[in-house]
Amino acid sequence: MSHLILVRHGQSEWNLQKKFTGWVDVDLTPQGKLEACKSGEVIKDQNIKIDYFFSSFQLRAINTLKLIQNTLRNNDQSIKAWQLNERHYGALTGLNKDEMKKKFGEKKILEFRRSWNIKPDPLNKNSPYHPSNIEVYKNLPKENIPDTESLEDTYNRVVNYFIKNIQKKLHEKNNILISAHGNSLRALCKFLFKLDEIQITKLEIPTGNPLMITFVEKNKISKCRYLDQERAQDLLVF
Repeated sequence: MSHLILVRHGQSEWNLQKKFTGWVDVDLTPQGKLEACKSGEVIKDQNIKIDYFFSSFQLRAINTLKLIQNTLRNNDQSIKAWQLNERHYGALTGLNKDEMKKKFGEKKILEFRRSWNIKPDPLNKNSPYHPSNIEVYKNLPKENIPDTESLEDTYNRVVNYFIKNIQKKLHEKNNILISAHGNSLRALCKFLFKLDEIQITKLEIPTGNPLMITFVEKNKISKCRYLDQERAQDLLVF
């Protein structure tokens, strides 16, 4: 038996401001820090040892993981992977979601946010929000830096990384925690639960609420539940 715990970072500064964030590096709000600490507490209550910790390259996910590890009193080194980053929102990056709904209509913005293979216009490379102008990505090969992404694009990089770097560890009965983002975790759930392109549009991952998935053998899930039941979202499976 092995456990995979997925945690969407706590509320970020741009979550609070209802901005499309994508690859921009923003930190947690005070509420987001509390959510991360609560995540650590409910994970601690499971009385399981976490063998490997993963996070994206982004500050909000990294700091969520640090707060969780502090609560668990586990200072094992985490593995950071850009492939676990949030979906890149292209030209929508930095814009207010409510204002964009008024401008383009709620249906169009929902299409950009939830559709499988539709991507926003690319973000101008001169924008300060473009990953090539953000310090944390300075050593990332240019061919790996997107201007915009669909959920399908996000799925491809997340799942490829998962298969190459995480899946084998689960097969070896290790317990793994991933601190990442709404869309990168939705993409991973599509793969793990074999969701179709319609089902994935309905899956919402709440901030700071660990989703624990239990495997009884290779790729066979026996149980799946949010650890903080007071803030749990409906699951499409189990």
